[in-house]
Amino acid sequence: MIRFFAAALLVALSAGSAAASEKLTVLLDWFMNPDHAPLVIAKQGGFFEKHGVDVELIEPADPNAPPKLVAAKQADIAVTYQPNLYLQISEGLPLVRIGGVVDTPLNALVVLEDGPVKSVADLKGKKIGYSISGFEDALLGVMLENNGLKASDVEMINVNFALTQALMSKQVDGVIGAFRNFELTQIKIAGGKGVAFFPEEHGVPLYDELIYVAHKDRATDPNIKKFLGAVQEATIFLINHPDESWAQFIKAYPKLDDELNKTAWQHTLPRFAKTPAALDRVRYDTFGKFMLDRGLIKSVPQLDTYATEIR
Repeated sequence: MIRFFAAALLVALSAGSAAASEKLTVLLDWFMNPDHAPLVIAKQGGFFEKHGVDVELIEPADPNAPPKLVAAKQADIAVTYQPNLYLQISEGLPLVRIGGVVDTPLNALVVLEDGPVKSVADLKGKKIGYSISGFEDALLGVMLENNGLKASDVEMINVNFALTQALMSKQVDGVIGAFRNFELTQIKIAGGKGVAFFPEEHGVPLYDELIYVAHKDRATDPNIKKFLGAVQEATIFLINHPDESWAQFIKAYPKLDDELNKTAWQHTLPRFAKTPAALDRVRYDTFGKFMLDRGLIKSVPQLDTYATEIR
């Protein structure tokens, strides 16, 4: 009897450990918004449950913290940006890209339609607002060079994330770092009309705007594979059923039920990675070289050391 009880207790403890290992914490890159739709639909639509993972979505107090917390094994997965990953790897963080969220750039150079700038070449002598130096400077630099200008031909002004306000108030003539699925709608709501110039049409190589990263030690964790499988099914569902998915999204986050987020939802749908686990090796290598050429990193790491394709 005692032997049976001990065996039963061992089975129960093992089951409990297995269940605990299937819990995953996902740290977002920013406050919840339509960019995170696949995660919300995977949770609200039962896709995570179907694949056997219990996922907690957490908004960060500090947007810079999620990759660092994952690197310290204080969370399982973080949403971050492909350009930032190269910087994080160069800082020595033991991270690996496990999947894609938004597999096209969202970043854009935005001006007002009724303003003096009708082309990128018209930016000579103009003021450009930005929020984060480094990568945005590199983007703009390539766009300017692609149109016969130099970085010194414009004046850069830090507007501290108030991109739309700075542009609408004519504090600046254009802004770099505006997300094409949000800021253009913000400008419209504020009574203006924005025009976007897309980096990938002006010399900047394609990249994933948002990606999932995990600690290198977790790259072969079967729960990561389950997570990505659930996200893929959720992504296909929300693309095929956008209205039903929107209803699920705002049920979970009712404060986001407004014109800005509903429009952003529609604009973001076609940009989600349909097969999030897939890895475009050529594109990642090309973008790594871009980061090197622009002086953002000192060397390009071997792709297999910072990105994986979980099958």
